[in-house]
Amino acid sequence: MSVEAIHLGAEGAPELRAVDEVHAVAGKGLEGDRHFHEEGALPGQALTLVEAEVVEAVGLAVGETRRQLTVRGVALNDLVGKRFRVGEVECYGVELCEPCSHLEAMTRPGIIRELVHRAGINADIVAGGVIRVGDSVTATS
Repeated sequence: MSVEAIHLGAEGAPELRAVDEVHAVAGKGLEGDRHFHEEGALPGQALTLVEAEVVEAVGLAVGETRRQLTVRGVALNDLVGKRFRVGEVECYGVELCEPCSHLEAMTRPGIIRELVHRAGINADIVAGGVIRVGDSVTATS
């Protein structure tokens, strides 16, 4: 159960860039990402995660789902409503991150149907730190 990839997007840029590590700030998001909220993120807007196994099953490349973290060996839907750790960072699973028309426009027709209820989760960052590729993902409650 580990982080396989980290992707960040710059403000106004459609492409995401892969990084080896990122600083996660409690209540705000991932530094350097377009969804970082200096004034504070709304619940579920700090972090997005998706399962590598699902990405592979629908034939997308890592990063194409537009989620910040791609993880392997983790049943993410089971983390909704629970605290979990990504390396040294404590998170809380807020809700499923359902696919949208923007994702479909960036990938291919039909991807929404393929990813319903398995496109990952939205989470809060409860206690910040650095997230690195290879970090473990573990449920804490």
